Amino acid sequence: MADKADSILPLSLPPRGLNRERTAAYIGVSPSKFDTMVADRRMPQPKVIDGRVVWDRLEIDAAFSALPNRDGSGQTGDVFDECRV
Repeated sequence: MADKADSILPLSLPPRGLNRERTAAYIGVSPSKFDTMVADRRMPQPKVIDGRVVWDRLEIDAAFSALPNRDGSGQTGDVFDECRV
């Protein structure tokens, strides 16, 4: 079932905030695997908007880019520690 944002936004403009299920699907894992990745800091913590929990798509993109490749190459570590001021 599509939500209201799907019918309002043009297809060329993806939503910035994603719920848990959509965020997991966005990176290609199950919601439970996504929960594990949030807990071990491979994925960012959510934002809270009036009690609604959402993940910032741009933060998810950065975290996904920081994941190592299958052969171990690529970035590793906590990308969020590097971004903190």
